[in-house]
Amino acid sequence: MNSLHGQQEIVGLVEKPYCVLNPSGGTLACMLNSEIGAVLAVMRRNVRWGVHYAADEEQIEHSLIISFKELKKQIFSWQNQWHHVDPVMYLQPFLDVIKSDETGAPITGVALSSVYKILNLDIIDSQSVNIDNALHLIVDAVTSCRFEVTDPASEEVALMKILQVLLACMKTRASVSLNNNHVCGIVTTCFRIVHQASSKSELLQRISRHTMHELIRCIFLHLPHIDDQRHRLQPGSQSNTEDAVAAHTQSLPGNKHVNGCHSAESGIEPPSVSSDVPPDKVAVQTKDKTTEVVHGKNSPLCADSSMTDPYGIPAMVEIFQFLCSLLNVMENIDIGPRSNLIAYDEDVPLFALGLINSAIELGGASFGNHPKLLTLIQEELLYNLMHFGLSMSPLILSTVCSIVLNLYHHLRTKLRLQLAEFISCVLLRISQSKYGASYQQQEVAMEALVDFCRQPMFVTEMYVNYDCDISCSNVFEDLANLLSKSAFPVNSPLSAMNTLALDGLIVLVQGMAERIGHGTSGFGVSSSSREPQDYEPFWTAKCNDYVRPDHWVPFVHSRKQIKRKLMMGVDHFNRDPKKGLEYLQELHLLPSTLDPVSVAYFFRYTTGLDKTLIGDFLGSHDDFCIQVLHEFARTFEFRDMNLDTALRIFLEAFRLPGESQKIQRVLEAFSESYFEQSPNILANKDAALLLSYSLIMLNTDQHNTQVKKKMSEDDFIRNNRKINGGDDLPRDFLSDLYHSICENEIRMLPDQGGVTVFSRSHWIGLMHKAKYTSPFIVCDSGSYLDYDMFAILSGPSVAAISVVFDHAEQEGVLQSCIDGFLAIAKLSASYSFGKVLDDLVVSLCKFTTLLNPFFSEKSILSFGNDVKARMATVGVFTIANSYGDHIRSGWRNMLDCILSLQKMSLLPARLARDAIDDLESYPDNGRVKPSKSSVSQVPATVPSRKSSGIMGRFSLLLSLDAEEPAPQPSEEQLAARQVALQTVINCQIDNIFVESKFLQADSLLQLVRALVVAAGRPLKGNGALEDEDTAVFCLDLLITITLNNRDRITLLWQNVYEHIANVVQSSVMPGTLVEKAVFGLLHICQRLLPYKENLTDELLKSLQLVLKLDARVADAYCEQITQEVMHLVKANSMQIRSHIGWRTIISLLSITARHPEASEAGFETLSFVMSEGAHLLPTNYVLCLNAARQFAESRVGQVDRSVRALDLMAGSVVCLVRWFKQSEEAVNEETAIKVSQDILEMWMRLIQGLRKVCLDPREEVRNHAILLLQRCLVTDGIRLTTDLRLQCFDPVIFTLLDELLETAQQSSLKDYRSVEGSIILSLKVLAKAFLHSLQDISQSTSFCQLWLKVLSCMERHMNMRFRGKRSEKIHELVPELLKNILLVMKTSGLLVPSDPAEGDSFWLLTWLHVKNITPDLRSEVFPREEMEKLQEKQPKVGCSPLPDGNVVVSPNETTA
Repeated sequence: MNSLHGQQEIVGLVEKPYCVLNPSGGTLACMLNSEIGAVLAVMRRNVRWGVHYAADEEQIEHSLIISFKELKKQIFSWQNQWHHVDPVMYLQPFLDVIKSDETGAPITGVALSSVYKILNLDIIDSQSVNIDNALHLIVDAVTSCRFEVTDPASEEVALMKILQVLLACMKTRASVSLNNNHVCGIVTTCFRIVHQASSKSELLQRISRHTMHELIRCIFLHLPHIDDQRHRLQPGSQSNTEDAVAAHTQSLPGNKHVNGCHSAESGIEPPSVSSDVPPDKVAVQTKDKTTEVVHGKNSPLCADSSMTDPYGIPAMVEIFQFLCSLLNVMENIDIGPRSNLIAYDEDVPLFALGLINSAIELGGASFGNHPKLLTLIQEELLYNLMHFGLSMSPLILSTVCSIVLNLYHHLRTKLRLQLAEFISCVLLRISQSKYGASYQQQEVAMEALVDFCRQPMFVTEMYVNYDCDISCSNVFEDLANLLSKSAFPVNSPLSAMNTLALDGLIVLVQGMAERIGHGTSGFGVSSSSREPQDYEPFWTAKCNDYVRPDHWVPFVHSRKQIKRKLMMGVDHFNRDPKKGLEYLQELHLLPSTLDPVSVAYFFRYTTGLDKTLIGDFLGSHDDFCIQVLHEFARTFEFRDMNLDTALRIFLEAFRLPGESQKIQRVLEAFSESYFEQSPNILANKDAALLLSYSLIMLNTDQHNTQVKKKMSEDDFIRNNRKINGGDDLPRDFLSDLYHSICENEIRMLPDQGGVTVFSRSHWIGLMHKAKYTSPFIVCDSGSYLDYDMFAILSGPSVAAISVVFDHAEQEGVLQSCIDGFLAIAKLSASYSFGKVLDDLVVSLCKFTTLLNPFFSEKSILSFGNDVKARMATVGVFTIANSYGDHIRSGWRNMLDCILSLQKMSLLPARLARDAIDDLESYPDNGRVKPSKSSVSQVPATVPSRKSSGIMGRFSLLLSLDAEEPAPQPSEEQLAARQVALQTVINCQIDNIFVESKFLQADSLLQLVRALVVAAGRPLKGNGALEDEDTAVFCLDLLITITLNNRDRITLLWQNVYEHIANVVQSSVMPGTLVEKAVFGLLHICQRLLPYKENLTDELLKSLQLVLKLDARVADAYCEQITQEVMHLVKANSMQIRSHIGWRTIISLLSITARHPEASEAGFETLSFVMSEGAHLLPTNYVLCLNAARQFAESRVGQVDRSVRALDLMAGSVVCLVRWFKQSEEAVNEETAIKVSQDILEMWMRLIQGLRKVCLDPREEVRNHAILLLQRCLVTDGIRLTTDLRLQCFDPVIFTLLDELLETAQQSSLKDYRSVEGSIILSLKVLAKAFLHSLQDISQSTSFCQLWLKVLSCMERHMNMRFRGKRSEKIHELVPELLKNILLVMKTSGLLVPSDPAEGDSFWLLTWLHVKNITPDLRSEVFPREEMEKLQEKQPKVGCSPLPDGNVVVSPNETTA
């Protein structure tokens, strides 16, 4: 039983015409009584229904009236028993009136209204008694309705009532009792009324069509709820569309009144069809318009027992087939490039297409659960849709596209090849203006394509199922190319087609962009496919699992790689078959040694091949070609297939050659393969060959216009006698073949330009191919193959959207373009298409209008009023902020736009800022900071310190006086500027540089290089001032990027340093640019030194650029530079460890020693380093010592600073002592020796440095230096070598005394007094140094020489004269100092008396010199008594400190 489940619940989904009533029993009786009265009242108005008199003059009423009166007697007795009353009892009188030939239209209409009212009273439901029979009677009566036509209005009312009652029968809850025959009858009746209404009023036409739609919706709404197993048609039950339609046609009322003359009756006229259309293709037929309705066992509908079951799938199959048959009238109408099908009445196909669309909308995917319904869609419906899609009617095309869209949505897994054929052969070609399509058709087709693209996974499924299949055309690629080309406007302004194509492109890219992050593209897509090293058969490869993405994604990706190479081979083959095959062998797509099977597969499964070349190859007499031909024929599946169908499929794969011998070979191979697979009727392969030849000849005869006399059926049968092994073939078999060929030509012409020509033969081949094709892959929301798809789409889409954006004026279209650009940018970034992103940025930058080098206030006005330019500007910087990681060359264009905005003063004041604000980096200790504001707010030049005189002020006054007041901007200009400023705010340009730390290395490097180029590139037509502003701005941004990318400074440093170096070395005058370069460099070092210890030396070495500044530039910024260096040292002194780094720092500080403004900061910095040896290191000791000496010698500033500088020098000896102790503790003896030597050398440098300051002209400084020198010479913490101690005298002390003595003799009296004090101090230094070193140097061989030099020095100072007078202070000091020395030497045993006979030179020489200095000193040191005792104790051999070989100086020589 094909019944409905849950019918009572489902029917509530269908809207009823009126509200369902639930009256009481008495009310129902009254209502029914009123309906009886209404019918009787109308009947009595007609004389025919009056009282009749019989022969005996008895009054006899009509039987119809009697039945109503009898009913009236019973209705009030039923009361509350209505559900137990047989509905036939109160329906029969009304139904008799409806079926009566004698009633007129008004009476029939009233009766129909009564039945309609009863159906809506809700007293008839599935629980009612005898409900089946009641509904059957209603349907039979209404579909057999007979009435006389009294006037057109009454007739139309009656027809409307028929429609109303039939629809109510389907919507009532009891409709489950209707059988399949009744439902088919209802549909056919309604269609007849629809057709007849074409000659009636507009109201009837609309109501009838609406009712038909409601019926179809009501019926197919139940399809999803029908159980698949219980209601599927049995394999043996076959339904025949023509029989069903004919039966329903005969069941309809006859025509009682034709044109008002032949009869007084009226019914439903059938649709008329032109006589040239074959009868079997007519949708509705009838032999006689006055045929009576006969329902019963003899009806054709009863041939199938399932048609009498409660309605379900059988009825739906019949109805759907009936709807499809309405389209078959188009099959024999020739459709060509010049066909104008509008001449054919498009009303019927439009109506049928609308009904089919409704059925598919409501039935949905459930069609796929029922094989017969699915087969109708796959074969009949889609074939007709293809034909109607190629019609000249835009309205029909639009409806067809709606149906196909629904089919894609619900049944795409069952229609894999059919959908591809429709999209390729209909939509794509019409959109390209193929087949002479009108502009309206192109627009409809384009709208349909865009609708398809809006389906979530449409494009992905097209790419997966067709573009990655070697036997299918590239649907996605063709679609992408079409949309891109169609978006290009031929002439401005944009057309609707351009906008539609743009929408389609944007839908494609946005769909891909939305899928980013959903799923993964890692199933073999991102990794490069393995290149085959040898041929592996791939033609019929199948995926293991078409459901799981981890299986099918790698499979289709590999198939696409093969297809790409295969298409290159196809191109070679179409030009030269031999070279093409060789090329395929090189690609390992064919074996190195060709075999027939692989070549046959190549011809069979590869799309795009020239079919003429295939035919010529297969028909060749070459043995290898013959082998390929037979293998090619075996690739076809001919099992259980008619010969003509098999031949059509075979000849669709290539063009049959024209030479008879080639045809012979081809048909022999075909016949052999066919007979092997289908040996049912044919006796042998020879029979198949002969019959195939006969079919080819028949096809030429029937369809060649040059053949005037066509072959008849009898001729064909006669020509094929005795060919089946000596016997005749069945006549019916040959007759079917004859009609098949006559009605549907076997097309043997090649495809036109590689484009498939749609025909019935082609469709048959497609259906055959669909049986063996791989399953349709349903894609989820994963972006598995979007990388490959975007590679195809990216270039054309950028070009197309750019052109549309250029021509568009409407803001909505412009915004759509921007949305498309952003989606492309997102995809380019996600899939690393840097070139695409750069092209996109370049394209957008052109639309900003900011690349014009000439700017004025009008430029701001123009920019503020240009919506397109502002949208492009926001778009390009949105891309930079979001996807800057992947921008490379595009940075240059973007920077040009930024520079233009800067010139127009539209950028924020602090665009170039680093991630950590300056105030957070260092406390404000009076630090002088370089300007960080926008360049437009920085003066072009910074005046030198020396330019602040009278002339400088006068020049400033002149320049101020020469400036003219700027004109006040208009309201329009102010508004435009405000809009432009808001646009710039929306761009968030500052984030590009602040967030540059997140850019990828390549992108960051390109940005830096672009900044360097922009800064150094002169702009045409601008002055030097503007060029400098640009350079300053770029440098500011460059410094910002450098500071924000401290972790990647090694990547940027070379470019940054070289640019700053070029600026510094090329500047000869103070200016904003060099100021920014110098202080930017210092700022970089300050910020990066704490974090980049490995780059400390390189960073500090870069500061040597400051030393290379032009003198005027250095003088102008010396103070600020020193301040920055001070902060750098204070913050990073612990990080500076190397000699190179300290040399740069100390060099910068040394320069400041003689600079009035900078010296204080420089000395403060040096003090910070040297005070208490806090930051002194062996690597910077000598450098700091020299710098301190320069500050000590400098006369800039107070004397106190020089004194403090000397203190720093002398205080550093503490570090030497500490380092010396550490060296002694070193484990490695060699290292300890090396370190101690370095320390002694540093100590010597300290002594020499102090000695130089001891000659300073300033007495206080000089004397303080001498005292500190003395302190350093007598340091005990350092173990000085004897040689080093000796060196302290000759090059240090003696030289100092000599130079002081010379200075004293050349100076004035006033200066002499100051120098005299210094000499005194120096003599004391000599004495103390000698005594401190006496113990060590006394053992030296040079001791005697040193001692004699000391005595000589004292002697010279004792005899010193100034203007003829000696110095009393020195004269008093020298003997005292000498006495002390002699006493110490006496005590230590170095100076003892000796025997004169021995000739001890040391004793004698000593006293000879002492005598010259002060004669009485000997007696004081050695009194007589003590002397005598010493001589007595003196051994014979004296111990003289003079070594052997010393020259004894005679007393006379030492006297002077």
